[in-house]
Amino acid sequence: MFGRSKSEKKAADAATPAVNLTKEGGKGRPTPKRSVAQARNVRPLVPADRKLAQKASREQARAERMKVQQALLTGDERHLPLRDRGPQKRHVRDVVDARRNVGEYFLIVAAASLLLSIVVTPLNSREVVAGTTLLIYGMLAVVIIDSILLGRKIKRSVTERFGTPERGVVGYGVTRALQIRRLRRPVPMIKRGDAPR
Repeated sequence: MFGRSKSEKKAADAATPAVNLTKEGGKGRPTPKRSVAQARNVRPLVPADRKLAQKASREQARAERMKVQQALLTGDERHLPLRDRGPQKRHVRDVVDARRNVGEYFLIVAAASLLLSIVVTPLNSREVVAGTTLLIYGMLAVVIIDSILLGRKIKRSVTERFGTPERGVVGYGVTRALQIRRLRRPVPMIKRGDAPR
C-alpha cells in the first residue's frame, strides 16, 4: 500500500552492489565484549602444580642462559646481553680488539709484583719491595695514558661511522681493553691489526 512489494524489494537489492562494511586498515573482526576480553586475561595467581611450574621456569631460564653463552662465543647479536648489543658496541669491540692494549698486561704485571713482594718481604729486601711498588705505579700511569688515547680513538671512529656516539661507548671500550684478550666476552671477532668491521 505505501511502498513496493516484497518481490520488487528483492529485485532492487539484487541489482545494487554489496557494500563492504569492514573498515580499511581494521582488524577484520568485531571487538569482543569487555567481559569476554577480561575473562580471557584471567589467570590464577598460583599455578595448579607449583613444582611443575617451577621446573618449567628453571628450564626456560637455563635455555636463555645457554643462548646468551653461545652468543658470547659466536657474536650472535640477537641473544647478546643488552650491554653488548648494537652496531656501535660491535664497532667499539672491533676497535679495541684490533690493537694491542697496555691494560690487558696490567693484571699480569700487578700479580707478579705482588707475588714477588710477598716472597721477598721476609728477606727484608726493601729495594725489591720499592722496585715492585714503582713498577705497579708506573704501569698504572701507562695504562691511564693508553686508556685516554683509546677513548679518543673510539670516539673519533664511532663519530665518523655512525654520527653521534651512544652514551657509554667509550667506557665500554676502555673496560674491554683492561681485560685479558682470551677472557673477553663477547670473544674477539677480528685479529690484531685488522680493520674494524
